[in-house]
Amino acid sequence: MSLANGRSHLAIPGPSIMPDRVLQAMHQPAPNIYEGALVELTAGLVPDLKWVAGTEHHVAMYICNGHGVWEAALANTVAPGEKVLVPSCGRFGHGWAEFATRMGIEVELIDFGKRAPMDLEVVGRALEADKDHKIKAVLATHVDTSSSVLNDIPALRKLMDDLSHPAMLWADCVASMGCDRFEMDAWGVDLAITASQKGLMTPPGMAFIFFSPKAQAAREGMKMVSPHWDWNARAFPQMFYEFFGGTAPTHHLFALREALNMMREEGLESIWKRHDVLARALWAAADVWGQDGPMELNIADPACRSRAVTSLRLESPNATALRDWVSANAGVTLGIGLGMVEMGDPAWHGFFRVGHMGHLNAHGMMGVIGVMEAGLQALQIPHTGGAVAAAAGVIAKG
Repeated sequence: MSLANGRSHLAIPGPSIMPDRVLQAMHQPAPNIYEGALVELTAGLVPDLKWVAGTEHHVAMYICNGHGVWEAALANTVAPGEKVLVPSCGRFGHGWAEFATRMGIEVELIDFGKRAPMDLEVVGRALEADKDHKIKAVLATHVDTSSSVLNDIPALRKLMDDLSHPAMLWADCVASMGCDRFEMDAWGVDLAITASQKGLMTPPGMAFIFFSPKAQAAREGMKMVSPHWDWNARAFPQMFYEFFGGTAPTHHLFALREALNMMREEGLESIWKRHDVLARALWAAADVWGQDGPMELNIADPACRSRAVTSLRLESPNATALRDWVSANAGVTLGIGLGMVEMGDPAWHGFFRVGHMGHLNAHGMMGVIGVMEAGLQALQIPHTGGAVAAAAGVIAKG
């Protein structure tokens, strides 16, 4: 007998749960890709995508994942031999830096570890030392999906302005957009990237670059941009196929249209508030569990935690044991502890993540917390009881 029979729950930090409405939107025949309804649908996606990002500027759509738009952003604006600054707070900051290095770009990487946000004083010293303004862009990660750290992008913008540094400010919002508050234009971000499979509640396979006139000026200054990654045709198409550099991802577009409809119906302020309450419910539970046991939130300061994903520590081999138990016995899938240590290290089994992004409500979050507590009891992992009540108290207050 298994209590996992029934509808399963995916609590990993992407791909996130796809709403029934999104799944049903894809259940239709392949459309005409040359004219008609699909062309009109795609044109309507542009203003709604810009609404989610908080920008009046431009968006380019790609058939790829977040790693693809890492490369696309660099290919459009930074030439080999030019320099970028990367303040990294987890695996994905390092990943963007690695892409730049492999493209022949000079990278100044500042590693802030995996348990805290970027230190703006340290970033400021790096920018002040750049007397010749060789740094063309600062590649910041709004939320690092591995560590679950939330960086203060407006404060970084203010720092750059105070120092009168002309570099572009970029933000990796793959984990955060549609979950954590992000306002591209109001925050002075020049380029932001995201992907379809997290807050946008759409299957993996599409990703997006939002870019300002300053970033477009950098694009126009490039001597060469590879045809596939060039955002000019995608953001300013003369023919429909140019949106995607070829055949459109038809059923992803159907899904994305319905997901954006749902987001419009709820409203961004409500979406951000819902994610905040559900995240705080999980944090309250983890704080209780950790009073008499090894459970620990990876990011100590609540102000520096993402509302989309939470990274936790549970001492090896407890984290893997808990993930295995809740999957086999309760139908809940928790995320692995990506990037905290190498997978071959026994300590790898002491980290895990909970995704709470996109299509999630109170009973979904409470269900995850409840089965996690059941797993801790079944596995006799030391912990303090009462976490479910603590989470319920957060949700009751809203």
